[in-house]
Amino acid sequence: MVEIDTSKSCAVVITFNPDITALLKLLGQLNKESDFIVIDNGTPDIEQLVSSITIYERCCDIIRLQENEGLAKALNLGIEWAQANGNDYVFLLDQDSSVCDLFINRMITAYKDAEQYSDVGIAAVGPRIINPQTMRQTPFKLFNRFMLRTDRTFADCSTHFIADFLITSGTLIILKHIEKIGTMKEDYFIDNVDLEWCFRAKSLGLDLVGTDQAVLYHAIGERSLNPLVKAGIMAQHNPARTYYSSRNRTHLYGVSYSPVGWKLRDMIRFLMKSSWLLLSSSQRKEYWHHIRKGIRDAKMLG
Repeated sequence: MVEIDTSKSCAVVITFNPDITALLKLLGQLNKESDFIVIDNGTPDIEQLVSSITIYERCCDIIRLQENEGLAKALNLGIEWAQANGNDYVFLLDQDSSVCDLFINRMITAYKDAEQYSDVGIAAVGPRIINPQTMRQTPFKLFNRFMLRTDRTFADCSTHFIADFLITSGTLIILKHIEKIGTMKEDYFIDNVDLEWCFRAKSLGLDLVGTDQAVLYHAIGERSLNPLVKAGIMAQHNPARTYYSSRNRTHLYGVSYSPVGWKLRDMIRFLMKSSWLLLSSSQRKEYWHHIRKGIRDAKMLG
């Protein structure tokens, strides 16, 4: 692989009660290639971890929030830091992700390659996501098609794909487009933050590209024996988290820039997931409370 200049890029790692082993593995991988900052979202004992984090020479800063202000807020602080420090690119990463060798180099190379074939500009590039628990690959999804389409090549390149959605972790955001698109929607707090931002970027005519030139290992949601969860059809979250997913997706159903294809599919998916939780979970009362409250509170989002 040709080595490229990565000096105008930085990585932002968001933490909240992290598994220190997994976090330090990720930071060690990043330290080989890129400056990075850590934004902690209110971990009570974060001070005990600071010395382990700052030992890496390319750790530029640790921003410690006094309480959990949400994923979207933390991501925006990272994006603002990257802009203020003269970067062209910012990588967004979860604390429990792991990246392939030369991840930063591979991702920027993929962006520069794909950019040659984009007439409108590329807002973000996402790596191929592999669930380390199952080794299942997550496809790059398209929503505005009558039939579900995934992994449709971008500019007939076998390693780049058109995407309507990129998950937060591992995503490379091209900072010159942030002023046009805007930052993450902080009212969403945690769930569907990436989905909403991607829909906004696409509605403005920009491209999102997935690539096989880089791999990120990441598990979405919590572990479960349920076959739908194991197959990657739906993610498992605790009842309190279900409030945000219910509220935010209901809000997205009503905004003009959400793809109609996604709305139709997700309404069915939401009904299936909610029914399964309410019928099979021992916490069905808690799930019902949070799902109902989330749907009701969706109208309060701007």
